[in-house]
Amino acid sequence: MRKCGLILLATLLALLTPVSCEVLSDWIHDDGVVARVGRHKLTLSQVEEIIPDGTSPEDSLNLALQYINSWASELLFSEVAAAQLTKSEQDVSRELEDYRHSLLKYRYEQRYLNERLDTVVSRNQIEQYYETHKDLFVLERPIVKSRFLDIMQESPYLEVLKGKMSSKDYEDVSQADSLAYSSALKYEDRSDRWIDMVAFARDFGTDYGTLLARRDRDGFIELPGDGDVKIGYICDLLPAGRTAPLEYCEDRIKEIIISNRRRDLLIALEQDLLADALNKKNFVIY
Repeated sequence: MRKCGLILLATLLALLTPVSCEVLSDWIHDDGVVARVGRHKLTLSQVEEIIPDGTSPEDSLNLALQYINSWASELLFSEVAAAQLTKSEQDVSRELEDYRHSLLKYRYEQRYLNERLDTVVSRNQIEQYYETHKDLFVLERPIVKSRFLDIMQESPYLEVLKGKMSSKDYEDVSQADSLAYSSALKYEDRSDRWIDMVAFARDFGTDYGTLLARRDRDGFIELPGDGDVKIGYICDLLPAGRTAPLEYCEDRIKEIIISNRRRDLLIALEQDLLADALNKKNFVIY
């Protein structure tokens, strides 16, 4: 047994039971009982098993107490149920059998899918799905390509960074990134990808409606904080109601295609099992 675990659980036993030090010591060495519910007993070694190595004494004690209470609650509920429920109400054999069938089915399906599911999705397949299902990709919220800056209001580089982060010149943008690294609290350039406006608003600690309302004609959004100022520059924006661009939908389309393949495999598996059983007279409909 681990020394720290023994010390901890010895403390626990001292808190839970009014036994002498001699008896407590015997219990520890003999894997003694730390709790009992009716004829059920919880031993020291069982409690030690749920405490990860390296856990602090305080956290270990909390884990031990939680486990003991949980263990006792389960058994107490079981005893009360056995005393209060009728014999028919206590019969869970059908539910257990249904659960067993469901669990076996699930495990076999996962094995079947692991052996057969093709998870490679080509660019051509993505484009074809996008073109034929554009109605699925209508935006519910705006999406943006943006840059974000969080900098102290008194920074001498604030105006310089604002100018460079809104530039269309590659050199200016690159310089903004380098300058922000040493002078800003945070700087992120997401001008090369679309993100949900909600995600953009999280940088400001507000909602996207507030951001849009504060956006000026140059595409800047500024929200002063406690000594700092958060600045966003919107490079491009697509409003809600428009069809999202393919690049924004690509990961979602991959998931849809793979999910459809998974569904088709499971449907085919079920049909094959039924057909095979019918052919072998193992499944008969009267």
